[in-house]
Amino acid sequence: MIRCLLFDLDNTLYPSSNPMESQIVGRMNEYTARFLNLSVEEALDRRRADMPRHGTTLEWLMAEYGFDDPEDYLAAVHPEGEEECIDPDPSLGDFLRSLPYPKVVFTNSTREHADRVLGRLGFPDVFQAVFDIRFNHFKGKPHPAAGLRVCSSLGVKPSETLLVDDLPRYVRGYLECGGNGVLLDDRNRHPDYDSLRIASLYDLASLLSDGRFGSV
Repeated sequence: MIRCLLFDLDNTLYPSSNPMESQIVGRMNEYTARFLNLSVEEALDRRRADMPRHGTTLEWLMAEYGFDDPEDYLAAVHPEGEEECIDPDPSLGDFLRSLPYPKVVFTNSTREHADRVLGRLGFPDVFQAVFDIRFNHFKGKPHPAAGLRVCSSLGVKPSETLLVDDLPRYVRGYLECGGNGVLLDDRNRHPDYDSLRIASLYDLASLLSDGRFGSV
């Protein structure tokens, strides 16, 4: 039985077509280029080749290059005002409130970023808590330990939770810790993903009521 819903933030609580992701990735590449003394193009190539061995670009830089100033990196990647490209979505807020489960945000970004995005969307009150990258000691999804830490804080078993995320490897990481997971793929970006998936957050209503997770 599901007792709590966990939501990723970026490209999950707003459409993946929004330019936020490309802007964030651009700032990651620029920061990586400065730190490694590379051109942006070289940094992009190296990041694409090496970062997938880790959960995030920050984790990659810390593990492989001894980077030791995560707060500077996070401030550069998530500056104030970044959320202005997001449209408020009160209808989604109303829908999420209608789901009879406690809800939290589980993100590899910062609490400040999450607060700005949720405020811009217009429904920060929907979520009981935000579990950010600092909560997970800068080693978040897809590491199963991150999911276990979140569940421990919530006082629930992983099997009593459902994570909604837009990245297959983050969903798979949560499944590895014993949780339930569903991929949100609103533009069919991951056609080879062969586990549970939805095309819209609004599909959660039928998913949660079809009996596969037990009754509320």
